[in-house]
Amino acid sequence: MSSDVGAPPTPPAVSAATPRSRAVGTVVGVAVCAFGAALAMGIGRLVPAVSPLLIAIVAGALLANLVALPARIRPGLDFSAKRLLRVGVALLGLQLMFSDVADLGWGVIAVVVAVVVAGIAGTMWVGALLGLSWTQRILIACGFSICGAAAVAATDGVVNAKEEELLTAVALVAVFGTVMIPAIPLLARMLGLTDRQSGMWAGASIHEVAQVVAAGGVIGGGALAVATVVKLARVLMLAPVMAYLGARQRRMVTGGRMARGEGTQPPLVPMFVVGFLACVTLRSTGLLPQQVLDIAGPVQTALLAAAMFALGLGVRLSLLRSMGPRPVVLAALSTVWVAVVALIGVLVVA
Repeated sequence: MSSDVGAPPTPPAVSAATPRSRAVGTVVGVAVCAFGAALAMGIGRLVPAVSPLLIAIVAGALLANLVALPARIRPGLDFSAKRLLRVGVALLGLQLMFSDVADLGWGVIAVVVAVVVAGIAGTMWVGALLGLSWTQRILIACGFSICGAAAVAATDGVVNAKEEELLTAVALVAVFGTVMIPAIPLLARMLGLTDRQSGMWAGASIHEVAQVVAAGGVIGGGALAVATVVKLARVLMLAPVMAYLGARQRRMVTGGRMARGEGTQPPLVPMFVVGFLACVTLRSTGLLPQQVLDIAGPVQTALLAAAMFALGLGVRLSLLRSMGPRPVVLAALSTVWVAVVALIGVLVVA
């Protein structure tokens, strides 16, 4: 028998995160992300064509590679990157009304659906030919086909891609979407499109809502209003696409857990998608006063920017260099493909 019997037990190693220290770390981490979101939104006001979400994730990545952040704030960063992200995506639904989409007519709605479906399918196919990972392809496909950085963030919330893949997708959305701001009005003029057709094309092809607004303003006339509504119709496609991806993840995870004899399953439809549809429904009732909507917009942007800043803090630029030129090639081809599908649709229905 060991002579240690009867000796006082050796105290366990001090946990890196007691409940109190974890709570403090969460608060501090969230505060850091809130500061990053405020900074990103401030810069975004000075440069309206650049999404605060892009600014936030780039700022987070730069900070993470310049400063050694304390590990104790990680709970707050995780909370921001996951919880705040999902709430922000759900609140995105307050920008939409079912009636605005219905007023577009079935022809335009069919064009929107075709752009999203064909855009994702084509991007995934080309990305596979380029040898990119499934997660990298789906981030780029959804970002370029639906609604830019918000769609990239929502997709990551379902598929859990690598941080460097997320940063790459958001950066590519910003670069190619910005190029589209002058390109679509110029090409529309060269093709002799009307203001309505030009606005529809901008809304159906450009990645970010802010970029669509900028392009619609360049076109002039009634293009801005129709471009914005068509773009918001694309945003509405976020719900079925995320529901599909959620079901796909459920099948994959369930298969793996069944093989290991585990019984728990992820939800069939991610809760933030349910929240998104609930917000669209609430906005469509007309019960929300304008003052609430005026506040909800900046709050939604701030939540997503805080989440992007947190995600950026987990990125190491050395990893980005290993991505190579293939994501850029895919982004360029996806941009052209989505624009072509949108143009054909506009010429058919308008």
